[in-house]
Parts: sequence; C-alpha cells; structure tokens
Amino acid sequence: MATTATEPEAQKRRLGWLRPPKMEEGGTMALMDHLKEVRYRVTISAVAIVLTSLGSIFFYRELVQFIMQPYYTAEAQVRAANPAAELMITNDGVIAPFTLAVIACVMSGLVLACPVWMYQIWAFVAPGLVSQEKKYALGFLGAAIPLFLLGCAVGYVVWPKGIAVMLGFTPENMDIVNLLEMTAFLSMEIKIILVFGISFLLPVILVALNIAGVVKGYQLGRARRFVIFGTFVFAAVATPSTDPFSMLALSLPMTILYFLAEIICRILDKKKGITEETASEFAVDVEDGK
Repeated sequence: MATTATEPEAQKRRLGWLRPPKMEEGGTMALMDHLKEVRYRVTISAVAIVLTSLGSIFFYRELVQFIMQPYYTAEAQVRAANPAAELMITNDGVIAPFTLAVIACVMSGLVLACPVWMYQIWAFVAPGLVSQEKKYALGFLGAAIPLFLLGCAVGYVVWPKGIAVMLGFTPENMDIVNLLEMTAFLSMEIKIILVFGISFLLPVILVALNIAGVVKGYQLGRARRFVIFGTFVFAAVATPSTDPFSMLALSLPMTILYFLAEIICRILDKKKGITEETASEFAVDVEDGK
C-alpha cells in the first residue's frame, strides 16, 4: 500500500518540469524557481514551434513556392530592366531539397507559433506586475502579435526589390550568369523577414518602458534626432542584403513607429500628471534629499 501511495507522487515529481513553479504568497520566487520557469516557458514555446512546423509538412510544397516567390518577382524585375540578364538559383548537394523543405516548415512554424511564444514571454513577466500593469501587458500582447506579423509581411514584400536592386548592377551586353545558392538565399530571406518583424515591435517596447517608469515621453522627444539617425544606421547594418532600398524600407517605418510610441508615451504621462517641468522638480527634490 505504501508503494502504491507514493507512485502518483513520484510521477508528479517526474512530470514537474511540465508545470510552471508556483509563486509564494508574497509574490516572490526563489532563483531556482525562476530558472525552472524560464525552462518551462522555453519548452512550451519550442514545443509549439515544433508542432506547427510538423503540421506545415503537409503543405510544404506550397510553402516552398511561397518563400521562392520573392526570387521569381525579382527575376521578372531584373529581366524587364535588362532582358539579357541571366539568373539561376542552384541547389548544392543531394540533401539540399530536403533542407529546403525543412527550412520552409520551420519558418512557417516560427511565424504560426508567435502567439504562443509571445504569450509565454508575457506570462513570465506578468507575475511581477500589479493588476493595472497586467491590463496594459495584455494590450501589449494584442499589439505585439499583429505588429510582428506586419513587420514580417513588409520584409517579405521588400525583399524582392532588394534582390532586384543588387542584381541590377550586372553589366549589360556581357555573358555573365548570376548564380544564387538556395541555402544562402533562404538564409538571407529569413534574416530580412525576422529583422523587419522584430523591428516593428519598437513601439511596444518603448511604451512598456514608459509604463514601467524607465522612459518618459519628453525624453523620447529629446532623443528623437539621435534615434532617427540610429534607425538608419541600424537598418544599414541589420539588413543582410545591404541595398539602400531595404535600408529605407526598414528605417522609415521604424521612424514612424518611434513617433507613434512617443505620442502614446506623452499621452500616458499626461494622464499621470508627468511633464518635463514636474520631472525636473522631482529630480531637484531628490538631489536635495527632500
């Protein structure tokens, strides 16, 4: 009987990593529990990505066609500008077609599972927030998902133009064939799409920092010129294609989103009664020890 009674407990301990650790009554959690929760959140996110990737296998041919469409679009644009231009995409190795299918499915799984892994990020942060902040956090989650998907969509649309711009430098009336290796091409496409998707989360991050009291709206206004310059530098470095069109296509939306975040932060600060003058007075009081 004693052995039978302990079996459920032993099984519960073995499967304990499948459940997030419980927070103590005071709203605190030990360091090891925090690490266990990180493991739990990462595991759930990874499982969601794996499952959506496996589900994508059933229509991977359509996915391959979808991720190759930017190449076909760019090819048509290059040939329209230079009819003599020669473009060819190649597979290097016997397993290259299989690698292509895997990349297509994982790429699909990462995008389709974004509500799950974004929620896991929120669920990890939420216990440390008060009820009012949790309400804002749900709003962030609702804004982050469409912004991320919008950024990915913009990157997908911009990518063909970036290819066409770079291949447009091929000299005319010369017997030159542009060979694009499939793996390198897809790697660059994935980077472009993810960079755009993550960059479009800029306003969500800034507003979150404002609600947390780290950044004020007037501070964003002061830093505006430097941030605009920084977005262009970031876009030039982050876009792997290095063409000016992709750089502008990333930096301009980021600049607009920064302005949007600044407006939202100023509105939130106004509701709290925070202005540049009151913030300066508070800083003086702190320095005087009042």
